[in-house]
Amino acid sequence: MTVLNRNTRPQVPGVRLIQADRHDLNGYLSEEIFDAVIDVTAYDARDIEDLYAHLRYEGPYILISSSAVYPETGIQPFVEEAPLGMNRYWKTYGTDKMAAEQALLARDPQAYILRPPYLYGPGNNVYREAFVFDCALQERLFYLPSDGSMPLQFFYIEDLCRLIERILDMRPAKHIYNTGNPEPISVLDWVALCYDIAGKKLSLINVDPAIEQRAYFSFYPYAFQLDVSRQSQLLSDLTPLKEGLKQSFDWYLQHPDEVQKKPFMHFIDENLCL
Repeated sequence: MTVLNRNTRPQVPGVRLIQADRHDLNGYLSEEIFDAVIDVTAYDARDIEDLYAHLRYEGPYILISSSAVYPETGIQPFVEEAPLGMNRYWKTYGTDKMAAEQALLARDPQAYILRPPYLYGPGNNVYREAFVFDCALQERLFYLPSDGSMPLQFFYIEDLCRLIERILDMRPAKHIYNTGNPEPISVLDWVALCYDIAGKKLSLINVDPAIEQRAYFSFYPYAFQLDVSRQSQLLSDLTPLKEGLKQSFDWYLQHPDEVQKKPFMHFIDENLCL
């Protein structure tokens, strides 16, 4: 397997590295023909255009897009054919992902688009489950948004990888896939599960919804759900959430400095602690 990146982080063992910036590829790919392309770092149209101009490949092109392409005003659960548009929570991140999808499909109508919800698992450098693990390990009182009933939809990173493998093997007729666990989990149940995995008892306090949620918690106050029935036709044997979170916890204990932490605890201590 060949990877193309700037080599700013350790590489996965066993890969062949092409060290380059996708926006400066003159000559780097001139001798290369790839069996397939899995694009995990295209965030806007230019990311697609600059890579595609120098790329030759024979098999599928698979783009990891995002559920952020669906506007929060749309009908849920979102199906793949639902209208796309600005989401007021994700703003330009979502519209840029839309533009990346459109740029790719204009060049390769047979490309595959995957739209995951919140990803989790080993290697997750976003301060989501790691934040709750930190609170648990420090035996902190947890500040829960509102009554904790807001649903969250997750997808385990290894399940995403297995879905990519299925697409490469099967070449399905459908080319756009929502991905994710079919059933969401409430914020309260997710936090409780993280504390349980860390071996700690959960004590919590409910936070007034008038307080900005993203100042002290990992998620916007935005509940959404993707219809993943199309994905289920390719991959139905998903990793149980508890098992995936346990793997994430074990990884985090060994790699605490690889997560981009945010000052949630500082805000809590300065503004919410009684």
